[in-house]
Amino acid sequence: MSGIGKKRVKSEPFIRIIKREGLKKQYAALFYVAAVLAALCIGALLLVSLDVDPINYYKKVLTIGMIGHAFPYKLISNFIMNLVPLLITSLALSLAFKMRFWNIGGEGQFILGALAGAAVAFSLPSGVNPYMSVILMALAGGAAGGLAGLLTAFLKVRFNTNETLFTLMLNYIALYMITYFGETKREWNFFLRADSQRPKFSTIPGNTVMPCIRIGDLSLNISFIFSVALVFLMYVYLKNTKQGYEISVVGDSMNTARYAGINVKRVICRTVFISAFLIGTAGAMHVSTSQSLSTSITNDVGWTGIIVAWLAELNSFAILLVSFLITVLRFGSMTAASEFKNIDSHFADLIQGIILFIVLAADFFIRFKIVINTGRRKSDEEAYVK
Repeated sequence: MSGIGKKRVKSEPFIRIIKREGLKKQYAALFYVAAVLAALCIGALLLVSLDVDPINYYKKVLTIGMIGHAFPYKLISNFIMNLVPLLITSLALSLAFKMRFWNIGGEGQFILGALAGAAVAFSLPSGVNPYMSVILMALAGGAAGGLAGLLTAFLKVRFNTNETLFTLMLNYIALYMITYFGETKREWNFFLRADSQRPKFSTIPGNTVMPCIRIGDLSLNISFIFSVALVFLMYVYLKNTKQGYEISVVGDSMNTARYAGINVKRVICRTVFISAFLIGTAGAMHVSTSQSLSTSITNDVGWTGIIVAWLAELNSFAILLVSFLITVLRFGSMTAASEFKNIDSHFADLIQGIILFIVLAADFFIRFKIVINTGRRKSDEEAYVK
């Protein structure tokens, strides 16, 4: 008795995505540069549609408005004031991200740090040295942000909660908290001016204002020196210390870390605390620099810091570069908005979004390649049963 067996045919997909191997770093860098240039070209088309000369606009942005300005050193001081919070926050977030702990709470931790720093500023006696005042404010702000991060880490390791959702909700709690302090006119609310009829945040005492180093007409904020030093310290911490090694191992595989004898829960709690502590410190130092609280004090550094950390691939020195470029784009657009009446400072957010989208696409093609199957389906096995 004989029969005809079935022919098994392997079905190959028409489009496959496979990992790209062996792409040289210089070619990858060219991909990123081309992506940024493409985004700027799209921005130029949008500017033309608004009757704005893109060359003059980008010139104004890239020079942060210093050309032709009567007091360019003031622009540099304001630029540094915008750069420092973003740089510190981005470095802090990258620390948690290396461990694959998705700390999305940078906004809330920054606000809590700002509130704690301002509380210390209004509580200190007038005779306290400014340097000591700033240190105490930074420690208080770091403690406030760090405790918020530690709470999230504890719930993660104890109950396996989702750190993304938890830190996101804490952002709104902190935002509503500073809004409450900013709108509640009461005798106990020392954050507000007592002589103002409507709620208005007070200016912090003079001995708690961030000290500056005079370089000619330029007042160099010492928080800038701290932020740049933090870049090197973060690099050394991650590359040359046992704790940095533990972060790397936990980020690669928790099971491997446990097998190697690493206390994973301790590493997570410690690292997230340090990450949130640094963000809280940035918030307190920004209060000392800007000399007042505000409901928009973060300037979205918690969200932008995520973008910076990702674009820099969590590399400390790359974060310094990307933070600088993003701040040039954002601050430069603010200064350009005063000259070009057809656009406002929010145009920078649009350009930033376009850059991110195109860089994401470039990163995809750097890591993967698309293979289109143009051939016929091939037989995997041909058998006839008799």
